Amino acid sequence: MKKTFMIIGILLVIFSNSYAQADFSINGYLKTDNRMLTDDNSFTWNENQLGLKFEGSYSDDYHLFSEVRVRGFGFPEISQTADLQGKDKIYKWDLEFREAYLDLYQFGLQDLDVRIGRQIITWGTADKLNPTGNICPEDLEDVFNFGEQACVNSVLATYYWKDFTFSGVYVPTFTPAVLPSGIYASALSEPMEFPTGMTLRNSSDKIILPEQRFTESSQAAFKVGTNLFDYDLSVSYYYGRDDLPLCNKVAINPIDTLGTVDVAAEMIYPKMQVIGADFAGNLFNVGIWGEAAFTIPDEVEMQTVMGDEIQKSIALKDDPYCKFVLGGDYTFKNGIYLNTQYLHGFVHERGNDDLNDYLTFRFEKKFFNDELKIVPLGGAVSVTDWDDYRNNYGFVANPEITYYPYDNVEIITGAYILNGKGSNMFSSLKDNDEMYFKAKVSF
Repeated sequence: MKKTFMIIGILLVIFSNSYAQADFSINGYLKTDNRMLTDDNSFTWNENQLGLKFEGSYSDDYHLFSEVRVRGFGFPEISQTADLQGKDKIYKWDLEFREAYLDLYQFGLQDLDVRIGRQIITWGTADKLNPTGNICPEDLEDVFNFGEQACVNSVLATYYWKDFTFSGVYVPTFTPAVLPSGIYASALSEPMEFPTGMTLRNSSDKIILPEQRFTESSQAAFKVGTNLFDYDLSVSYYYGRDDLPLCNKVAINPIDTLGTVDVAAEMIYPKMQVIGADFAGNLFNVGIWGEAAFTIPDEVEMQTVMGDEIQKSIALKDDPYCKFVLGGDYTFKNGIYLNTQYLHGFVHERGNDDLNDYLTFRFEKKFFNDELKIVPLGGAVSVTDWDDYRNNYGFVANPEITYYPYDNVEIITGAYILNGKGSNMFSSLKDNDEMYFKAKVSF
């Protein structure tokens, strides 16, 4: 903890001394997020965050930016007296360099800009759900915070020619996605099924990351964008890996003659190529957008080992599949704002047989000169089988109230209400309805 504040102190001194020499700024935010289950009033989420953003330049030739987060997350983990003799298990804090990059303008060529460092590169025009945005890994720790992404160390080059923008990205090393934790851990995973008479005793898994070599861990992407008839259009190509692990080997070890077994799984990150396209614009007074990602995965073989017997199958076919999203928003004359999107294929779904349909929606209305914002209806609905949708659906409702008592201050309270049938992301969490309270101040 002392090292954390020492690092922040050093950064503040460095940037404060730079004010007199250049155009630098420091801003940030402080926020808190607490959640509680509605059925037994147990707390599930306890987060406090201090974010500091530093940016500026000494000349017109370059610009630098960095965001540092100090985060307290979780609950005390105390099991014995010795745990009380230090703060590590009572107060959990960590320091994260969210972004830290350098912009070089007109780098070698008049119309070429280059960004080097730790950065978030977001491609796509949809609202938070971007199937064409594959450069940065997903941050799914908070499964309800759709669209959150982690940073990658990368080089982004952008060239401007007439009405076209050409972007190229190189990422030298692979970074996996952050998976949901706590009560959300089962949201994106399918339940393990066993033959009749077989009982699971213990399960374990092993993740195999790509080797840190150019041919194994590097990723590259390219995009061309333009504006035509007041619509923003782009096409893109990505070569890299899926940032979510895929099981390619399962070892089933019998323990006794009664059918009790231990299971050990092995997981990898398959290679893939993605050809993307997107658009955004206005149709009359309605904002519309859409994007599609045509994914070409490498085939992944599945091995099931039981004793001396090895069964082989296909975990992921090399058949191309397409994820897409269409959406729009509109503000009615009475001030009600509507945002809705149709999504085919969520972030964790692969293959033509596994892509499901989702509809997201949000109605909101502001009152008292925008000091109060009420969302009476917001959330998402999913259907996993249209032939039997009554038994294969899920939904999350997210009513919310936001109050702005002062400039740059917001207080939020709301709920996540889940239900459904069958096997889907929302029905797997249907016993975890939550209420939450958040507060944030920006400076």
